Amino acid sequence: MEAISQWIADVSDAICGYPEFLLLIGGGLILFVLSRGISIRHLPQGLRALRDKQASDSGKKTGQISSVQALLSAIAATVGMGNIAGVAIALSVGGPGVIFWMWVSALLGMTTKFFEGALSIMYKGHDEQGNPQGGPMYIITQGLGKQWRWLAVAFSIFGLVGTLCFMQANQLVESVTTVFTTPMGIENTAWLRFGMGVVMALVVGAVIMGGIGRIAKWASRLVPIMVVAYLVFVLIITVLNIGQVPHIFKQIFEQAFTFQAGAGAFFFVALTGARRAAMVNEAGVGTASMMHGASQNTDPIREGHIAMLGPAIDSGIVCTLTAIPILLAGNYVGLEDPKGLYVALGAWGQLLPGIGHYLLMAIVFCFAFSTMFSYSYYGQKCTNFLFGNKGVKWYNYYYLVMLVVAAVMPLKTMVSIMDIAFAFMALCTMPTIIALAPRVMRLMKGADKT
Repeated sequence: MEAISQWIADVSDAICGYPEFLLLIGGGLILFVLSRGISIRHLPQGLRALRDKQASDSGKKTGQISSVQALLSAIAATVGMGNIAGVAIALSVGGPGVIFWMWVSALLGMTTKFFEGALSIMYKGHDEQGNPQGGPMYIITQGLGKQWRWLAVAFSIFGLVGTLCFMQANQLVESVTTVFTTPMGIENTAWLRFGMGVVMALVVGAVIMGGIGRIAKWASRLVPIMVVAYLVFVLIITVLNIGQVPHIFKQIFEQAFTFQAGAGAFFFVALTGARRAAMVNEAGVGTASMMHGASQNTDPIREGHIAMLGPAIDSGIVCTLTAIPILLAGNYVGLEDPKGLYVALGAWGQLLPGIGHYLLMAIVFCFAFSTMFSYSYYGQKCTNFLFGNKGVKWYNYYYLVMLVVAAVMPLKTMVSIMDIAFAFMALCTMPTIIALAPRVMRLMKGADKT
């Protein structure tokens, strides 16, 4: 079993290293050039689209939720443990310079998400009951043609594995035992973790059994609260340590372009930061287009403008909010085997003695549960495409059982399996987006003329 686990980890490292980096970041760069920097040029249009009534209440009902609900639900999925644990690990491995490359990746991710959002409206399909459906499966079959259905099937199969939320469930239980049960003298046994997993599954089940309407309802309430609360807490930490703030931002820019350690160090820092941000915002993986495909909006360009705000929030704002306290505390340096959540909790406990780690734990709870709510919908969409609507109920049971499994099992192998599935999802999605991007650009030019 040990040998199998190591083999899976080795495969994950090989696939999710430079190949995935080139696919997601390189593909995003192609789209950025093709669109002439749309993530920068059209940012005001994206912000205006949030206030546009048409974006949230189209007269023609072609979906189940509004565009704004789709955005918040997609953010609920991407703003998760990776924004805390993942950023902490990236800092431990690559230093402060990785944050600059996360910002660069956010700009490219915004471009990719623009095309994902637009294509999700341009190429909608229907399930066996005639309900409108969106996502890479339908973008592939409607946009590329029926002969590419095998690629849509492959995406859906990988999606059933990649969206299981192993990391969120495992790390949530791990953080509870670290902050609460262990200090109370309660032994961290498999039965304790199993019990936590059951409670977690019951909470998630109460939401996801209500379908996309209930998931979107919770996301539209939870996401603004948790992001604003995170911002307020980090602002408090920043104000209390305002004298050190200029120094940490100087470190970010200086170490992002440091060549004194050799060109290899530069590319390593770039890869660490950009890859981490790409996996955090999931641009090019295809998950967001499943959520935006449920939008009632009928204007692809407007949906694209709204969709591209996602990476600005998760890879831009939230990841930066995570980095600031860790850089201020300096507890990420020299760790041979960094555990991201421990690093973040330690930083908050150091900067806000007595209450810091409890405040971060509250944020962790919100981030983890919001991701688990939204990820279930992605799995439901894949199940619907493969097996029809009748299979969705059984998928929900499977999803909840796997949350309990994730609470008990070791994390490394499960995350490696998820990473491999995500890489293959991106391999199905990113080439499709690039192939169909010229059609979006033609549509945008036509919309500009009218």
